[in-house]
Amino acid sequence: MELRDIEIFLTLAEELHFGRTAARLHVSPARISQAIQKQERQVGALLFERNSRTVRLSPVGQQLRDDLRPYYAGLQDSMERARLAAQGFTGTLRVGMLPANAHDLRPYWDAFRERHPRWKLRLQNSRFSDAFATLRRGDIDVLIAWLPIDEPDLTVGPVLFAEPRVLAVSAGHELTRRTSVSLEIAADFQHPRSDTRPGYWYDAAIPRETGRGRTIERGPLVHDTEDAITLAGMAEIVVLFPAHMTRYWIRPDITYLPVTDMEPLPYALVWRSDTENELVRALAGIARDLGPLPPQD
Repeated sequence: MELRDIEIFLTLAEELHFGRTAARLHVSPARISQAIQKQERQVGALLFERNSRTVRLSPVGQQLRDDLRPYYAGLQDSMERARLAAQGFTGTLRVGMLPANAHDLRPYWDAFRERHPRWKLRLQNSRFSDAFATLRRGDIDVLIAWLPIDEPDLTVGPVLFAEPRVLAVSAGHELTRRTSVSLEIAADFQHPRSDTRPGYWYDAAIPRETGRGRTIERGPLVHDTEDAITLAGMAEIVVLFPAHMTRYWIRPDITYLPVTDMEPLPYALVWRSDTENELVRALAGIARDLGPLPPQD
């Protein structure tokens, strides 16, 4: 199996969607399908069980994924270390971003690069549907995630910022007649559903009920911000977000309304306790030195 085919297989095993896999790898869905069919002929068994609506790994596919993943990750790490060594870098800190405000966090990034010029800092977007899995697999070293997080294998570091909440609705939604909303009012409409684990963590972002005990109905399944905001733009759901979305995700089909009865949502550094190293400690130390960001205008 060629390296590119391994990449296609592992990405599809993660996404379980031909279109998202193609978009992520910048190829056509037909290229993904051809590569998987070729691999299945080589193996002599189906790697994915698929129909018009779902894609899932077969038992053989699960075994192949588990066998290939550490091999592929090790190969990528080796190539990356070689490239960085050639540029004079001695280490890389990979930071997964759940919020969209990487530019607001520039004081932390600039301080890290200034204090540790021989270490590379790499930011990458993370999906909330598998953010902790990505951290636990070792695909990233640190995650910036909303709180609370109470997991025995994870360390919660300094809070970087806390933001008020806004509700994203379609531009023609009936709520756009208002200048703000309460969670009680937002509960009249469907919110996104997620299979994110742990459940209490997703509930902190999208509560299951209002302060008065009203159930907040959850509708279509979403995996990331792109899914959620697309459905909001189509008026299928409304979505609670941190306020920086009003600056970083400006869309003609979306209106953001301040939410008046929710506490600001805090975001902090999180990492696996057993993989803590000097790079992780360095970023956490900088966050403590600088303190949380002031509120943004």
